[in-house]
Amino acid sequence: MKELVVNVNAKEKRVAYLQDGVVKEIYYERASEVDYTGNIYKGKVQRVLPGMQAAFVEIGLEKASFLYVSDVRDELGGDFEEDSDDGEENKNSKSWKEAQQIQNLLKPGQEVMVQIARGPIGTKGARVTSNISLAGRSVVYMPTWNKVGISRRISNDSERRRLKAIVKKYQPEYGGIILRTAAESLSEEQVKTDIEYLVKTWQDTLEKYKTTRGPTLIQPELDVVLKLIRDTFSNDIEKILIDDKEEYDNILSFIQLYMPKLQDKVHFYRGKEPLFDHYGIESEINRALGSKVWLKSGGYLIIDQTEALTTIDVNTGKFVGRSNLEDTILKTNLEAAKEIGYQLRIRNLGGIIILDFIDMEKRSSRDKVYASLREVLQQDRAKTTLSRITELGLVEMTRKRTNESLARVLCEDCEFCDGRGYHKSRKTICYEIFRKVLKESQDVEGRRVEIWAHPMVCDLLNGDEQNSLVELEKKILKKIVLKADDSLNIEHYDIRIEEN
Repeated sequence: MKELVVNVNAKEKRVAYLQDGVVKEIYYERASEVDYTGNIYKGKVQRVLPGMQAAFVEIGLEKASFLYVSDVRDELGGDFEEDSDDGEENKNSKSWKEAQQIQNLLKPGQEVMVQIARGPIGTKGARVTSNISLAGRSVVYMPTWNKVGISRRISNDSERRRLKAIVKKYQPEYGGIILRTAAESLSEEQVKTDIEYLVKTWQDTLEKYKTTRGPTLIQPELDVVLKLIRDTFSNDIEKILIDDKEEYDNILSFIQLYMPKLQDKVHFYRGKEPLFDHYGIESEINRALGSKVWLKSGGYLIIDQTEALTTIDVNTGKFVGRSNLEDTILKTNLEAAKEIGYQLRIRNLGGIIILDFIDMEKRSSRDKVYASLREVLQQDRAKTTLSRITELGLVEMTRKRTNESLARVLCEDCEFCDGRGYHKSRKTICYEIFRKVLKESQDVEGRRVEIWAHPMVCDLLNGDEQNSLVELEKKILKKIVLKADDSLNIEHYDIRIEEN
């Protein structure tokens, strides 16, 4: 059973993707920290770098975006097959290569339409592309592309032919279409409606580009909840559960427009227990922020995330096995391989990842661990590459990174350890306090709630979060009093409710 569980309040939206009750992925969107991926801008070229074959493009964000020459050309990569005759000029010719130099394509001060392919991460600005794509439920419209593509995951030949025929019938004069996996089994009318909506969106975007001054945003992407439903909601997902009435109505309206047959799977959560507590998601989030992950056998993983790469070290820990050392090591490594696949997804780890398995003498053992790792990574929707296990038990791998990891979203550099570790941010702690006060005050009669917390947390509650605190008081019908205690760790707090 696959479910999307959506928790919404005024400050943030959280979405958990569950399979058979197990949390697989977590997504956040905060009002103050928007995900820019997919947004379309009217940008202005700031600098052209011939040595790197790239350019900096100002789009209105804090840092200038980065545009590679390969993203200026009319090219596209992805998990689909093209369905057209090429008929292009020889891309190996000297004249073609010279024409594709960044200094021949862009000049400082030039205005250009770009779309964010990867949002700002850490100290890096956003990566943008001029190959615009507008995603719908069943198709992706590529205004700068002139071909028809289809997802490789649609394997039935007759269904592929049927969908291609539909697209060619309604394909606009300009631009290409990619059929998504979700298009499988959809009616001609559904695909047609999707194409018409995206073409209209593109026409509106062009009009805004012509009539506005850059750098500025001209076409925002959907918020995290609607984007996930559009991209991941398919017939095999049995339920979407939402705990906010306004968000429930928004989601239901969106599904009635794009996926009317699935509206019965959308439910409003009416339980007294907070939704994420009810599903055990809060505890999984806290577990995913720790550096040590215990395995059922007694072994454990040490996960260390840095700016350059992530390392995952496997240790036998308390596990001593029952037979020989090689079997003990193999069992620990096999269990670790499955847990690593899970941790990569729930933590949203990306970029270069180094796995350090326990040394295995037998090649057959290394092959078994490698096969197990490959199998679990095939379930990951993010693109991964994987090297063979060396004699020292090392694996080099990459995982496509499009957004910040869970730790980067929920934590900030620890000022008490000079940035060598993490603690939960004050904002995250405030939101935890709000949820816990709401939960604990439901069944206790009283007029006063005392919150004992670190002074830095109290400062935020008295400052930027003061309005939220007032709204919480009105909701629970109790007076909230803050008590600063500098002896507390910044992540620790105590909630005391005065009973009648």
